[in-house]
Amino acid sequence: MRILAVDQGEKRIGLAISDETGTIAQSIGYVTSIAELLKVATDRGAGRILVGLPKRLDGTASPQTERVESFIETLKSTTPLPVLKWDERLTTAQATRVLLEGNVRRKDRREKIDQLAAQLMLQSYLDLQNL
Repeated sequence: MRILAVDQGEKRIGLAISDETGTIAQSIGYVTSIAELLKVATDRGAGRILVGLPKRLDGTASPQTERVESFIETLKSTTPLPVLKWDERLTTAQATRVLLEGNVRRKDRREKIDQLAAQLMLQSYLDLQNL
């Protein structure tokens, strides 16, 4: 079963999807609405949706956490697919570091950061499931 991972950024919703065996995560771009997200889930044959839940380093909620929780509730009310939450602490920082090390231009980093964060988050989820 494929899993669609979602990283909600300020302007974009980064997406990544697993392979059929649940082993490898691949970034697949971004969307800007829940309707587009659900179309991608259907088109890619996703069996569940994994949403990154941002928290502070100490594990407490932040204003961003509350915004994503609201997004998750809206998503759950619009799809029959199971929607799971996953701790995404530091994935955006890790994605930024990867893009900087790859000498990706600032403009391109803004377009790729959320999808790479979704890929990193999904890969950590898959790795834990396959232990």
